[in-house]
Amino acid sequence: MGVEIERRFLVKDGWQPSGESIHMKQGYLPGTGPMLVRIRIEEDRRAVLTLKGRTEGITRSEYEYEIPMQDAEELLLRCQKRVVEKTRFFVPVGDYTWEVDVFAGANDGLVIAELELSDENEVFDRPDWLGAEVSMDGRYYNVNLAEHPFSEW
Repeated sequence: MGVEIERRFLVKDGWQPSGESIHMKQGYLPGTGPMLVRIRIEEDRRAVLTLKGRTEGITRSEYEYEIPMQDAEELLLRCQKRVVEKTRFFVPVGDYTWEVDVFAGANDGLVIAELELSDENEVFDRPDWLGAEVSMDGRYYNVNLAEHPFSEW
């Protein structure tokens, strides 16, 4: 089974984007089942279908599959307004690479840093630009940002 263990933090004002980045557009198919279905297009070069289980703590099941671009574009249309756009920056800090998402559109102004871990209790260096942890705050899940954008809070 695929598993994702992820810590999420707000990023303090003053952090400056730099380094490798990728633009993403992702949508969420409507549904009420136990698995969330996400479609993501990365830089118009790669398309991915992801199934995510319910989060328990900071862990959840995750399955990810590359799909044809045309399929992803058609599926994104079916997501209706449940779409998020962001640019992801890859920021090395010590032995880890943080993924810092700078959101656009209705979520403009929101910047979140994510770190995937191999264990929930794993110790890692915290860069000085990290703000409050939001790992357990559902408002900051991308699927919720698609339905209830940051600009509407």
